[in-house]
Amino acid sequence: MTLYRARTIDTPEDPFSGGGLRCEEDGGLLVQDGVVVERGTFADLRRRHPGADLVELPDGVLLPGLVDTHVHFPQVRVIGALGMPLLEWLERCALPEESRLAEAEYARAVAAEFVAALLGAGTTTALVFGSHFAPAVDALFEAAATSGLRITSGLVVGDRMLRPDLHTSAQRGYDEGHALAARWHGVGRSRYAVIPRFALSCSDDLLASCGQLHRDLPDSWFTSHLNENLDEVATVRQLFGGGTYLDCYDRHGLVGPRSVLAHDVHPTDKELKRMAEAGASVAHCPTSNAALGSGLFPLNRHLAYGVPVALGCDVGAGTGFSLFKEGLQAYLLQQLRGRDGTALTAAHLLHLATAAGAQALGLRDQVGDLSAGRRFDAIWVRPRPGTPLHIGMRHANSPEEALAKVFALATSHDVVQVWADGVPRTQPAERVL
Repeated sequence: MTLYRARTIDTPEDPFSGGGLRCEEDGGLLVQDGVVVERGTFADLRRRHPGADLVELPDGVLLPGLVDTHVHFPQVRVIGALGMPLLEWLERCALPEESRLAEAEYARAVAAEFVAALLGAGTTTALVFGSHFAPAVDALFEAAATSGLRITSGLVVGDRMLRPDLHTSAQRGYDEGHALAARWHGVGRSRYAVIPRFALSCSDDLLASCGQLHRDLPDSWFTSHLNENLDEVATVRQLFGGGTYLDCYDRHGLVGPRSVLAHDVHPTDKELKRMAEAGASVAHCPTSNAALGSGLFPLNRHLAYGVPVALGCDVGAGTGFSLFKEGLQAYLLQQLRGRDGTALTAAHLLHLATAAGAQALGLRDQVGDLSAGRRFDAIWVRPRPGTPLHIGMRHANSPEEALAKVFALATSHDVVQVWADGVPRTQPAERVL
């Protein structure tokens, strides 16, 4: 057994439903076989477990591992291509890079960079858009398994309006996805997701094969894009002869409690009602929405309908892997919405970056906070002396104020250690922006 001594902060109860921060200024977490078996004050736990190995984490704060619900594995090398709307950015930046993953060695190199970047940013669980090439998806799962990252991912499919080398057929997409799932679904910390790129690039036949694969793989997940850009939405409606964007997926049985739709910046009331009824979740990607000029996310409408919302960094349209940055951008965008904005506190931001993501991915009983019974997925945020974050946290008047400074100022360089299932997964030299 190992006893961790630290200032701990988490959100075991949803702040959007009246919950708040839980903080132990001198807290103790007793961990055995990767599970938090007891928590409380350090003094109490030390008195009751004097023989436990002791790990002291002075200064900073211990938080739950972050949960990213939308990030693109093949796009790590195209972050920062600014000045373009979605469809132009895809054509000029994302899709040419994604084509390069057809080469196995290139894909393995990108997979290693991607996994290291996620863990370096404090992300221990992620729903990942894989590659259009099955060997590259294998490389991603292999890298994730080696690193300890908890991952849900799969083959990305499309059969129109992409580069021809990214196209597949309904049968091939089904067969390759089924084979990947046979190797990885439910193995270790890996699960399989069915991933049509978006309705714009998928015919009804291909979406039907995705629906069949989702039904044929017990406990598989579904993810895709939804209502990200107004031009995209208009084109989807034209291609499918009317109806809503969500209808394109729903008619094939792809909208349910194991569904996570990315963006949803421009939803109709009908779509929000249907997602709430089905138990589907939305991955809010605020830096991507801002960088591509996609719009201001209507968080208030999602909350009003009861649609669960979590955070995604959406690399590479997003501007980095840090969910602290995404939380800050979510706050800023809601401020810009004025009367229609949702007032967000540091507790809301931590919840969106941890417990909400765990809930969206069906992992809330395992991760998302630091309660007894949860897996010990955690990050130690300890700023370097003399930095604005160090100064701010040292002079914070409350745990919420200290946490707000983390979201305002922290980068991946401030995440000095990451644990997944109780095992340290990073070294300081591996931290990346």
